[in-house]
Amino acid sequence: MRIHLTSVFVDDQRAALEFYTGVLGFQLHHDIPVGDGASWLTVVSPDDPDGAQLLLEPSGHPAVKPYRDALVEDGIPLAQFAVDDVNAEYQRLTEHGVVFTQPPTDLGEVVIAVFDDTCGNLIQIVDAR
Repeated sequence: MRIHLTSVFVDDQRAALEFYTGVLGFQLHHDIPVGDGASWLTVVSPDDPDGAQLLLEPSGHPAVKPYRDALVEDGIPLAQFAVDDVNAEYQRLTEHGVVFTQPPTDLGEVVIAVFDDTCGNLIQIVDAR
């Protein structure tokens, strides 16, 4: 068994696509219209284009808002992405205007940081040593 697809809920798929590709550096994998202005919209890591896909899922379901609001209020990231160097990624993303809710923090086994993805989610970056 392996992870093939996971998702994050986003308020606006096009704005999310711009952020996840233009700022974070992911690559568009699928953009398939599914009706009502929505798309099956996935991105992948340029380092693993045949690896796990991230679905930029529309957040229209009524359960999504209270769920995401509770996570954000408690500072809980919806997703975690691995990076080679959290401090370098923090610097790069800060220069692109990304707002961090937690700066790089050394926890011994890992270094983490948490940012707002501008789409309604907190995302954690992790550098496992």
